[in-house]
This record gives sequence, structure tokens and C-alpha cells, in this order.
Amino acid sequence: MHHKEVIMQPDKRIALVAHDHKKADLVAWAKFNRDLLAHHRVYATGTTGLLLEKELGFPIIKLQSGPLGGDQQIGAKIVEGEIDFLIFFWDPLEPQPHDPDVKALLRMAVVWNIPIACDRASADFMISSPLMDQGYRRLVPDYTAYRTRPLPPSSPVAAT
Repeated sequence: MHHKEVIMQPDKRIALVAHDHKKADLVAWAKFNRDLLAHHRVYATGTTGLLLEKELGFPIIKLQSGPLGGDQQIGAKIVEGEIDFLIFFWDPLEPQPHDPDVKALLRMAVVWNIPIACDRASADFMISSPLMDQGYRRLVPDYTAYRTRPLPPSSPVAAT
């Protein structure tokens, strides 16, 4: 598969998401990294965004709550090239009623080669990378061949 280069600017567009049992962990991580996050554009789903904005003291772009479509909104922003990377503290021990949305969000991040951190250790490595504050040439698969592939003939509709 061929790839295209997408330039990530020095000021990144970061999506922060956390399941209910992980919100305190994400907020603690964000407070510890407040100064690093402050000059980036931060997006978050529902309650997580409210908590982060209150604790960090700078504006957060707040989307819907995850179960109400926020995960899908972030996924759509990834597809549109509006999110540079995702930090998603998800809870592997609790069933989630919107689990298909969560899997779709993670899938979109991989499809579009967006860096993902799903726990504090990974998020620490990502936020402290020298790549965070400089431009980065991200390789994205070129899906032109997929988009222009011949479609199979449609089957006739059965008469009723």
C-alpha cells in the first residue's frame, strides 16, 4: 500500500477520553502535564472535558459524552484530519454499554495512523517525546485504490 505524508504542526490537536473508572487517573495525569498540554488544542468527551477544564484552567473543546456519541465524534474528527493523537484511558475490567463505539474509535485511530495512548505509562512517553513540540511527518495509508475499486454488481431485489 502506498502512503501519503500528513504534517502534524508543533501545536497538536489532542483528544482526551476516559471511562468513568479512569477519569480520576486521566485528570491526575493531565494536571501533572498541564504546562505541556496548555499550548496544544485539547478535545475531550462530555464529563471528562468538564472535569479537565475545571482542573486545568484552560478551555477544552468539549464534545458529547462517550455513550451519547462523543467517541464517534472524535472518530469522525480523526477521519477528517482534525485530531493528531488520542489519549484514551479505557477500563479493561468494566463492561461498557457503548463498547462498539469504543472499538470503532480505536479502529479509526489505527486506520489513520494516529498515535494512541491507553494508559498512563504510554501517555507519559507520548507527551514527553521530543516530537510533541515540533512538526512531524505522519505517514497515512493512501486509500485511493480502495475508494476507487470496482464494486460488485448488485443483486436483483426479489419480487414480493
